[in-house]
Amino acid sequence: MSAGFRVMTAADVNAVAELEGVLFPIDAWPRQMFVDELAQASRHYLVAEDRDEIVGYAGLMCLPPVADVQTIAVLPDFEGQGIGTALLTELLAEAGRRGATEVLLEVRADNPRAQQLYRRFGFEQIHLRPRYYRDGVDALVMRAQLGAQA
Repeated sequence: MSAGFRVMTAADVNAVAELEGVLFPIDAWPRQMFVDELAQASRHYLVAEDRDEIVGYAGLMCLPPVADVQTIAVLPDFEGQGIGTALLTELLAEAGRRGATEVLLEVRADNPRAQQLYRRFGFEQIHLRPRYYRDGVDALVMRAQLGAQA
């Protein structure tokens, strides 16, 4: 992985919100949502950088014993470099440090690459949310028990 990652700060919100609009044009979070997320102690957000440019980001909500992956995103030009894996690894480690024993997430049913990543970490589909996304795509709800990652 060529990119490094660090904790997201308020100074990153504009860049992250811009990426959000590019990566998720139909379901993009508004800028204020990132501001609100960073203000909550139960949240943990990261950015991945390559040469001082944000190329990915991820967020976690943790209310022990359950944590929820809020988002993971990597620019297409940087996919396949281990950035998503590194971000997810750190989110799961943070969930464990905060006392979570299980982690939940939603993933688009039409995103097999993300589903494969999550399955590598021990996530299993536990539910389907029909037409969860604004464009009508279903969401797979997945769960992993901490300590069960490969």
